[in-house]
Amino acid sequence: MSRLFAACELGEEYGRVLLGTLHKERLTLSEIHRFANVRSLEKDAVLWDAAHIYQEVLGGLREIGEYNEPVDSISCTSWAADYLLFHSDASFIPPTYHYGGARTLAGRKEVLSHVSWETIYGETGVRDSSQSTLFQLGAEKSRQLKRADHLMPIADGFNFLLSGVPSVELSSASATQLYNPDIKYWSTQLISALKLPPKIFPSVIGAATKLKPLRPELAKATRLEDAHIVASCSNDLAAALAVLPVQPAEQWAFIRLGKKAVVGAGLRETIITDESCAANLSHTIGYGGAVYCHTETVGLRILDECRRLYLETDNALDAGSLAHLAATAEPLESLVDLTDARFTTTDDLIAKVQAFCRETGQTIPRRPGSVYRCLMESLAFLYRRTLDDIARVTGREFTKVYLLGDSPDSILHHFIANALQLPLVTMPVNATAIGNVVVQALAMDRIKSLLDARRIVEQSFKMGMVIPHPAATWAPVYDRYLQVCGLLTVVADA
Repeated sequence: MSRLFAACELGEEYGRVLLGTLHKERLTLSEIHRFANVRSLEKDAVLWDAAHIYQEVLGGLREIGEYNEPVDSISCTSWAADYLLFHSDASFIPPTYHYGGARTLAGRKEVLSHVSWETIYGETGVRDSSQSTLFQLGAEKSRQLKRADHLMPIADGFNFLLSGVPSVELSSASATQLYNPDIKYWSTQLISALKLPPKIFPSVIGAATKLKPLRPELAKATRLEDAHIVASCSNDLAAALAVLPVQPAEQWAFIRLGKKAVVGAGLRETIITDESCAANLSHTIGYGGAVYCHTETVGLRILDECRRLYLETDNALDAGSLAHLAATAEPLESLVDLTDARFTTTDDLIAKVQAFCRETGQTIPRRPGSVYRCLMESLAFLYRRTLDDIARVTGREFTKVYLLGDSPDSILHHFIANALQLPLVTMPVNATAIGNVVVQALAMDRIKSLLDARRIVEQSFKMGMVIPHPAATWAPVYDRYLQVCGLLTVVADA
C-alpha cells in the first residue's frame, strides 16, 4: 500500500507544495503547486505577504485533495530568522517582516545596547548575522508584542495555522538566536534582558512530533480529512541534512550551494567557544538531536551575475557556452579573494576581478571563459579555506563532503572536490523536501528508523560521487590562493 505525505516548502524566492509517495520502500516526489513569494517595501522594512502565502499553501493542498487519495500527514519547512505573530485563535498579527533591510540593522544595534555580543553567542551558539530573529525583535514595536499570544518561525507558524497547536520545532528554535542548546530551551537571560514577553514563546518540540489532525474546516475545504499535521524538521537546512547517507563513525562535512553558500559539519555536540565565535560558526540542532556546525559565505550569486553580464554584453553568450569556454580555459591561472569588500556588491564584477588580479600581480583574465573559470576556482578554494577553519575549531579530520543545492555547472563540483582533496557526494536537488517527507514518515511510523530512512533515500534518488584529481596539481595552488588573500606570507630565502 502506498503512503502519501504533503510537504510544504516555503522558500524566500518561491514556495512549493509537493507530494511524497512511499511504496515498497521506494520514495517518489512530485511538485504539485509552485508560487512566487513576493516581497514589498515599506519605509526601511521588507515585508512578506503571509496571508497570500497561506492561501497558496491551501491551494496546493486542495490540488492534492483532488486526487481523492488518503494523505497520512502534512508538514512545513522554511528558512530561518523571520517569524509570525499570532493571536490565540491563530489569526495573524501583521506585518510579517523579512530579515533584510535597515530595520534588522537597527534592531541589532538596539539589542547590543542591552546585552553584549559575547553573551548572545555564549547563550545560543548562533553567529553574528542579519538572519536573526533576535535582532529583528530588537526593532519590533512593544505594542505589537503585547498584543501577541504566540511568536513562531515561519514554518512552525504555518504548522500552527494548519493544526491549531502552537509549538516551535527544535531545528528552527535553534536558529532564532534565542534558544540555549545547553538548557535545551529558550534563553531566559536574553528574553529578560530585552524585556520580551515570555508568554509569546511556545513549547519547543523535537522533529517528528505529531501535532493534531488538519483543522476540521481546512480538512473539509481540501478534502484531506485523514491528514495529520507533523512537525518535521521546520528549518530547511536541518531537513536537508537529516537524510544524508552518513555512516555512524564518519567525520563528514557539507556544502549547501545557493545564492549564498553554507559550509559546515556534523558534530556530536555543540562547540561554543571563543574560537567558534571568532570563526563565526552557528549551531543548528537537527533530527534526533544531531548537531550541525556551520557558517555562511559567498555562493552562486557571483556566478549568476557573471553569466548575466556576458549574456547582455558579449554577443548574448549563454550559460552553456560560457561553461564550455571556462572548461577549456587555462586552469588555475588567476584567483581572487571573494571575501574582499569589493565583491560585497556585484556591480562591475568583471572589472573588479581584473583589478584584483592586477593588484596581486597575477595574469589578468580577459576572455569570458578565463573570468568565469577564475570565479569558479576561487569559490572552490574559498570553500576549502572555510572548511579548514571549521576543522581547526572542531578538531575534526573530514573524510567526505556532501554537496547540496543546485549548481548550473557540474564543472564546479569537480573544482570543489579538487580544492578540498576529498570525495564529494552530490545529493538530490530536492533534499529539503525529501527530508521533510522522510521525517513525517518516521513520525507516522511508516519508516521504522533513521537508518531505514537513509537506505530508502539512497535507493530512491540519484546521488553522484566526484573523486578529486591527484593533489599534485591543486594542493600547491592553495598556498598561492592564501597568499593573494593576504593569509599566508612567503618568506624569501636568505
